[in-house]
Amino acid sequence: MIKIGQIGIGHNHGEAKMQAVKKFPELFEVVGFAEENEEWLKKRGHLECYKGLKRYSVDELIGKCDALLIETDVWDLTEIAQKCIDAGKHVHIDKPGSGTLEEYKKMLDTAKEKNLIVQLAYMYRYNPAIQKTFELIKEGKLGEIYSINAEMSTFHSPKYRKWLTNFGGGIMYILGCHLIDLIVYIMGKPDNIQSFLKKTKLDEVNVEDNNLVVLEYEKALARVFVSSVEVNGFGRRQFMVSGSKGTVNICPLERPITMTYSDTEIANTAYEDRKIILPFDDNTASGRYDEMIKDFYAYITGEKENPFTYEHEYNVQAVLDEVVGGVKFYGKDIG
Repeated sequence: MIKIGQIGIGHNHGEAKMQAVKKFPELFEVVGFAEENEEWLKKRGHLECYKGLKRYSVDELIGKCDALLIETDVWDLTEIAQKCIDAGKHVHIDKPGSGTLEEYKKMLDTAKEKNLIVQLAYMYRYNPAIQKTFELIKEGKLGEIYSINAEMSTFHSPKYRKWLTNFGGGIMYILGCHLIDLIVYIMGKPDNIQSFLKKTKLDEVNVEDNNLVVLEYEKALARVFVSSVEVNGFGRRQFMVSGSKGTVNICPLERPITMTYSDTEIANTAYEDRKIILPFDDNTASGRYDEMIKDFYAYITGEKENPFTYEHEYNVQAVLDEVVGGVKFYGKDIG
């Protein structure tokens, strides 16, 4: 059994991560949590998932655990992860990565030298339709990939969009990272990047909330569109991959997962919509992070090898850094 604790309760996914590890008492012994920001304690310290857990200082908690969930404010993630890794602990780090690219690389390099697990919390890696897409690509069913179209939008409140002003790149930094992760996993680093980071200034909020990025490869284009002002944007979240032999389209990405598949036998005419629907049990509504957390355990124990290598994690952050013009924090307002 792995002794695990959570550092920080300020990340938007922190509550759900604690709920996830508590589902598997046969895998994890939850030691407690650490949070030194009194504002977060007022806002979230009363949540059910933290009731009955002992609160420690960061250093105390690190000393008592084998592995840590890093769920701090986004701007502190890499710094705290480095502290844990220096102490010889495995880390699950929420996303996106923070700090300079050099600081992020140092964290990964240290973990690799110490043979420690670093799991980034990119949730769509564990979406069953995304995993099926990876499988189809690996099996050659889609042929040579020419196009990826990825969208991840929401209609956020003015309060949330004001919080986004903390970050250079706004919603592209916070949500676009999920899609960049998947594209880099499939295609590697792009040859060129063109970013169009636009501000609608809806509700007089001055933030990049309507964004398009094009990643160029030798023969392929990948388009990432992320908006914080799209009505029913959640219902239109999409990941489409097209190749010389077939196309998959997942839309919406979750709740419900809807995936269609076409190949050259199914779509054998040019001007008709011919596809099949691939059914999935949607694990995202009740346990979006369950498989991720179970894999964290399996990576630590050696039962599984993490397919998302240190090099991949660095490449994702390097591409994200270029997409948003350098990872910057303009403020540290918890909202």
